[in-house]
Amino acid sequence: MSRSAIVAVAGAACLAATAGSAGAIINGKDSSESYPFMASIPISAPIAGLEDGVCGAALIDPLWVVTAAHCLNMEVGSIPGGTVRIGSDQRKSGGEVRRFAQAFTHPKFVQSRTGGPNKNDIALIRLDRPVSAQPIKIAPRPGRPGTATRIIGFGTTVEGKPADWKMSLRLQELDTRRGAASECGPGYASSARLCTISKMPDAMACNGDSGSPQLQRGKGDEWELIGVTSGPGAAGVPCSDGPGLYVNVPAYADWISKTIRPAANPNG
Repeated sequence: MSRSAIVAVAGAACLAATAGSAGAIINGKDSSESYPFMASIPISAPIAGLEDGVCGAALIDPLWVVTAAHCLNMEVGSIPGGTVRIGSDQRKSGGEVRRFAQAFTHPKFVQSRTGGPNKNDIALIRLDRPVSAQPIKIAPRPGRPGTATRIIGFGTTVEGKPADWKMSLRLQELDTRRGAASECGPGYASSARLCTISKMPDAMACNGDSGSPQLQRGKGDEWELIGVTSGPGAAGVPCSDGPGLYVNVPAYADWISKTIRPAANPNG
C-alpha cells in the first residue's frame, strides 16, 4: 500500500503506495483510548532516503499479527526491522516487543507497479513468543457503506517526499466511514478491498500507516477488525484528499485460520 507505509519510491512501490491513504494519519488526533491490539513494525527504505519508517499491524492472537504484505516486500525497497511492538500508544517505547519468528504473505499478493491498487495485500507475522496484550477479534464482515469506522496509526503527519516524512511518535486516530465503491477510483474497491472516507476534511491515513487497522464497533460496542491499510483509494491523490483503500480482513478469514493453525500446532 501504499498509503501508509513505504510503497512507492524509485519504483519501490512500498513507500509511495502508502502515500495515498495511510500514514501517521494526516490531520488525525492523539489516540483517545487504549488499543492494546495495535502493533508497529520499524521499517527503513534506504533507496528512498527513509531511515525511521514504520508499518502498522494488529494483534489477532497472542502469537500473531496481521499487516499489509507490501510492508514485507523487500524487492521494492521496504526493509522491516524484524521486531514488532504491541500494545503501546508510543512508537518507540512501552508495550511488549517481540521478534519475527515467521512471516507469511498471501500467496496471491501482487504489488502494483503502475500506481493502481495492490492485490491480496495481506500478511501474517508469527511472534517469537506470546504477548499478554488482548488481541482484537476479526469482524464476521464489514458493515455496509456508510458504517462508522476508525483508523489508527503511527504514519507521517507531513506529506511530501520520503525524506520529509515525520512519523508520529504518538498513536493517531481518525474517525472514518465505509465508502461505496463508487467513492474510490474505478477498479480500486472490490469485495477484497474497502473504500474508506474520512469524516473530517483534509484528513486520511498516509505513508507509515500501511498495515494499520481499520475498526468498527461490534457486539458489546467492542472494536472489531475489518481492514488493514493498503494504499490510496484513487490514482494520483495526496493523502489528505483521500479516499483510502483497506484490505477486507474478514474476506481472508479462511486463509488466516489455515495459516495460523498449522504453524501454531506443527505436530497437528
